[in-house]
Amino acid sequence: MIKKNDLFEAEITAMTAEGSGICHADGMAVFVPGTAVGDRCVVRVVKVLKKYAFGRLEELLTPSPDRTTPDCSIAGPCGGCVYRHITYEAELKIKTQRVRDALERIGGFANIPMEPILGAPSRTRYRNKCQLPIGLSKNGEMQMGFYAVNSHRIIDTHTCLLQPEVFDRAAEAFRAWQKLSGESIYDEAAHSGVLRHLYMRCGEKSDEVLVCIVANGAKLHGEDLLVKMLREAVPEITGIVLNINRERTNVVLGRELRTLWGKPTIRDTLCRLEFEISPHAFYQVNRTQAEALYNKAAEYAGLTGAETLLDLYCGTGTIGLSMASRAKKLIGAEIIPSAVENARKNAAHNHVTNAEFLCGDAKDAARILYERGERPDVIVIDPPRKGCDAAVITTIAAMRPTRVVYVSCDPATLARDLKQFTAEDYNIEAVTPVDMFPGTAHVETVVLLSRKKVNGYVDVDLDAEKIQGKSGSATYKEIQDYILSKYGFKVHSGSIGQIKTKAGLDKRENDNIGSGDGQKVSCPQEKEDAIMDAFRHFNMI
Repeated sequence: MIKKNDLFEAEITAMTAEGSGICHADGMAVFVPGTAVGDRCVVRVVKVLKKYAFGRLEELLTPSPDRTTPDCSIAGPCGGCVYRHITYEAELKIKTQRVRDALERIGGFANIPMEPILGAPSRTRYRNKCQLPIGLSKNGEMQMGFYAVNSHRIIDTHTCLLQPEVFDRAAEAFRAWQKLSGESIYDEAAHSGVLRHLYMRCGEKSDEVLVCIVANGAKLHGEDLLVKMLREAVPEITGIVLNINRERTNVVLGRELRTLWGKPTIRDTLCRLEFEISPHAFYQVNRTQAEALYNKAAEYAGLTGAETLLDLYCGTGTIGLSMASRAKKLIGAEIIPSAVENARKNAAHNHVTNAEFLCGDAKDAARILYERGERPDVIVIDPPRKGCDAAVITTIAAMRPTRVVYVSCDPATLARDLKQFTAEDYNIEAVTPVDMFPGTAHVETVVLLSRKKVNGYVDVDLDAEKIQGKSGSATYKEIQDYILSKYGFKVHSGSIGQIKTKAGLDKRENDNIGSGDGQKVSCPQEKEDAIMDAFRHFNMI
């Protein structure tokens, strides 16, 4: 059995989801950062757990054909990029395989209809947002950069190949101002000092730049000097703001903003729509690849202008609004009130008149729409990394959209959720990975799901028969779906037949019969009340 500090020779045969190479020693998997598939190397064991271990590359004996010279000296320590030492073609293969592996191993899927990954036109300078934590070095000077892997230790950084060059100039001017002004540095442990983060945004199309200083206080020493130095270093700058964050928290931004100069927002264009972006607003950090992702999602949605489109987890509305011109109606739902307000403003700013935005979590929003009688033809979901709650998927399936477009930032939770979708009578039609964040371990995925077509039945199921009422009608399935969505429980078709007779609606000879055993179905009061509510909802009584 291997132990800490052991040295062994091995070949890297695969990659982890986090971008470490995988080799084996004494039958145990060892994860080694900074390696590539095909590397023959000497590895030092640094940590041993029950089923796997972590290692460090000690010596590269035979390099992988995928290797290239890293273009960043701190890529390893900072931990942001994990693939700067291999070619982009190799990186895209790894990300494609990561999606495929998750769908096969977690979802249990075979013969996955995978389309080629959408690679980025550039691996460098693609991010339009940067958050740099600020701290004190051992010699008492300000340092600013990125946190080392799994720590709050700052790696002092003067340039980052993921950020635009304009951010480097702004950061250097900020460093120079701090030396001149003597403004204090925030200390996490003591909750003292002022400067916490330097936060920057830029518009790829507009070229506007916003610099935001996050501070443990409402005022900075030498604010006029800071404005002067930033404007001289960055002529493109359109706004400088102070964000006040006095909380003992790891959350970067506080709620209060004060404009020091210019305007507190920037503009940018995405999918022919213009967005006003504040420090708090969500906006895709790689605009070019966001367009590629949204265009693929729109292709999968297959809108013709006649459909109602539901955008769950809509955020500030970017995905839904990019498709609104192709839909009859757009409905967006988001749990964060400020994001909903931003979505409404974005719709108004872009003269989108067929959009409505609801504030609530995905399950509640879907239930509200169901109760209103809305039946979306297409549903787009872009959940957080944890994926969808099982109840959300059940509710989506109950609404019976023709197509569901799932945008995911985590292949593992995507695979788990797709497994439930297929159990809820949806097929996976197409899968496309999208590389939104070159150099890093992250990969996005767009999936098209379609509702299974029921065919080949000879007998007539109660679920397919319509119940006629006063001025409306509904199938058994529609009634069951309505009750499941609103009340969260299932009702037997025999129970519906029983209450149908009780309500004086038309009766068939097999109403109130169980599933083949000839026994009458007992219907509890809560289910009877729910069925009667469904009859009223469909205007049958």
